[in-house]
Amino acid sequence: MEVHFSADVRTKLSRLATEQGRDSETLVQEAVERMVNYDEWLLAEVEKGLAQIVSGQTSSHEEVGARLDKYLSQKQPPV
Repeated sequence: MEVHFSADVRTKLSRLATEQGRDSETLVQEAVERMVNYDEWLLAEVEKGLAQIVSGQTSSHEEVGARLDKYLSQKQPPV
């Protein structure tokens, strides 16, 4: 597979590779692998969510608001 980048991206990639003491090809391979893994994970999560909707496992607007309020109150120091 051959991929072409703009001159600007090639320059940035080369600089980044040099700063990290690595070669550009390895950086590109790792970046593509991370992106593919993330997209795969995200699609699986969306499918799980859709399956929950189909099976009726949903929350009302009020329930979500209450859960969010509870979560945020636990993250904030008491006033």
